[in-house]
Amino acid sequence: MSDERRGYLYGIGAYVLWGFFPIYFKHLQPASPLEILAHRVIWSVVFVSLLLAAMRNWAFVKRLARSPKLLGGLTLAALLIGANWGAYIYGVNSDRVVETALGYFITPLVIVLLGVTVQREKVHALQWVAVGVGAVAVAVLTVDYGHLPYIALILAGSFGTYSLVKKRMSLPPAEGLFVESSVLALPALVYVAWLTTAGDAEFGHVSATHTVLMIFSGLATALPLLLFAAAANRVPMVGIGILQYIAPILQLAVGLLIYHEPMPPARLAGFALVWLALIIFTVDALRRRPRRGETAAGTTAATVEPAATLPPR
Repeated sequence: MSDERRGYLYGIGAYVLWGFFPIYFKHLQPASPLEILAHRVIWSVVFVSLLLAAMRNWAFVKRLARSPKLLGGLTLAALLIGANWGAYIYGVNSDRVVETALGYFITPLVIVLLGVTVQREKVHALQWVAVGVGAVAVAVLTVDYGHLPYIALILAGSFGTYSLVKKRMSLPPAEGLFVESSVLALPALVYVAWLTTAGDAEFGHVSATHTVLMIFSGLATALPLLLFAAAANRVPMVGIGILQYIAPILQLAVGLLIYHEPMPPARLAGFALVWLALIIFTVDALRRRPRRGETAAGTTAATVEPAATLPPR
């Protein structure tokens, strides 16, 4: 099996796991979204610490100590990914799985806007068309919901900004996850301790299965991330850009087919516009990908391509 084909298998595995995340987090009820988030952070630190210890890979700690700017960037990334995780858990456990899927569908369009406004990158005409269609889709969905689809927008905005921050960092995924989770671990521990003292904690009081699932939320966070990292090193950017749609498609299917969330005609029209925008976006990326044998130097560097070098959550 070729290295690239193995990379596609890793990528599919990562995105399929993320696609079925709603089922996992639904099973963490009756714990509140904030308690679930706190345990996800804490057990992510524990699991990744064990992984790094097994790999004997702590050299990055010295690098962090020598670079306050890097540490500051990772702290900002931690706050953004914490907001993303929290919004996702809240959306799933408030029966809005379909809206969380919408958030990850529109994330590439948000990243394009950030590329233009923050990075001053060049955007092709078709990419502007895709962003415009996406904006119309959000307007249609706002009319349907009766308010802005704020969970979807928080997910897309927080992850888009997280992607922008992480683009300027250069820590591998496991090390990055460790630092980001560690930044959030202290407030998470304080919250869990307060919840336990107040007698309001669900952890350890529902069932043995629930306790195990809460603990393994750290593994559930890290495993697809590591699979994604293995894929990103082997698969072309355009390939990863296409694979990233697996997760929200599966999440949408879970919301509709397993949890029977409503999809009235107006909402379906809004989603159809989002899919049209993504089709335009993907076709443009495929059309502009380097031909076989063409080097990166022969392409235009200052353009926005599908930002798929980071996982969706």
